[in-house]
Amino acid sequence: MKVFYKVKIVGDYIADIIVEDKIIIELKSVENLNKIHEVQLVNYLKAINMELSMLLNFGKERLEFKRKVLNL
Repeated sequence: MKVFYKVKIVGDYIADIIVEDKIIIELKSVENLNKIHEVQLVNYLKAINMELSMLLNFGKERLEFKRKVLNL
């Protein structure tokens, strides 16, 4: 996916999974999700102009997930 700043293409972003060009699924394998992981995901949404994302962490004993929505 192309990354934009205002109207100019400034780079590329390769998501872990994109479902039907609508949802970014970002996969992690860390002990615990931190606020920085959520901030990173919101930045991805802004950069590629999408609204919905899921952050999935397979790191500890159980699956941990966060849903993020960006109102464009």
